[in-house]
Amino acid sequence: MAATQQNHYGTGRRKTATARVYLKPGSGRITVNERSLDEFFGRETGRMIVRQPLEAVKLVNSSTLRSP
Repeated sequence: MAATQQNHYGTGRRKTATARVYLKPGSGRITVNERSLDEFFGRETGRMIVRQPLEAVKLVNSSTLRSP
């Protein structure tokens, strides 16, 4: 997926791990490794940490976040 004004792509690295994230306008659904956020993160604190940046910029219900 190419980055345009509506679609954004980000990469994070630490040691040998790499995380890719795609952000686009949508329904607010968050998917990690093809699983829902609630299914991937068993504890509420993990889900809260993922949502914090979206809540800070008021995009939690208007953006779809996908990590392949």
